[in-house]
Amino acid sequence: MMWLTLGGGFLATLSTVPAPTAECQVVITIPAAYAHLVVPRAPGQESVALTRSPGTREVKRVITLPAEACARLEHPTTISREGTPTKPAPTRSHPPHPWWTTPKLEWITTVKPTPDPKPAPERPAKPTPSPKRTPKPTKGEAAATAALARLGTPFSWGGGAPSGPTRGIGRGANTIGFDCSGLTLYAWSKAGVTLGHYTGTQFRQGRRVALSDLRKGDLVFFGGGNGDPTHVGLYLGNGIMIHAPKTGDVVKKTQFLKSSYYRSTYRGAVRPG
Repeated sequence: MMWLTLGGGFLATLSTVPAPTAECQVVITIPAAYAHLVVPRAPGQESVALTRSPGTREVKRVITLPAEACARLEHPTTISREGTPTKPAPTRSHPPHPWWTTPKLEWITTVKPTPDPKPAPERPAKPTPSPKRTPKPTKGEAAATAALARLGTPFSWGGGAPSGPTRGIGRGANTIGFDCSGLTLYAWSKAGVTLGHYTGTQFRQGRRVALSDLRKGDLVFFGGGNGDPTHVGLYLGNGIMIHAPKTGDVVKKTQFLKSSYYRSTYRGAVRPG
């Protein structure tokens, strides 16, 4: 038999039960009036109020005991309010309360010490991929980009300079824009290459390339019979050129390889620079 002592007065007898060797949890059922003396409420402890009869209240509390206290349950002792074990108490009857019920002590579970979790192995940081370098555009690609930025600019006879569209001469005196060689000299100036403002001059300012070897930015020439070409455009790829065609027109793209006119008057190509 085990007695539970509260400040000098016996509260009740507790049944002794086998105790595990590790920490344990027990349920103790007591009159509600003594609940605050036996087990102060604390985080993680449960309590359930049970009604046995009208006017009677019992409280069921969950208590976690250390291994040492669990072992004492096998040897009847009294436990003071402060938790200090004393000599075995003499057998006494419980206080004469008409609502008294014998306290119950029962095991809930054995709490085994939880081993410290092993730290997860550190994964080596993935190397940051170096940003892909954008290849530097070729001179021809730079010239093509500059020309495409001028799509829709009016044709102006004699118009065009490295700085951009200008007022022309003759029938282009009242229009700010480009003529065919003015557009190509402007475009190639953005690639760092200086060209003359005349198709015949540009026809000789670079290396000749075959039609099958054309690259973006190459100059393509048309007309003029056996003399100097009369028209020039800038190749964009896939048989397309960008050029300033004639008075009243604008800078635009043309599929010259599929044009019967341009195909029949094609004179050759030059790669400046």
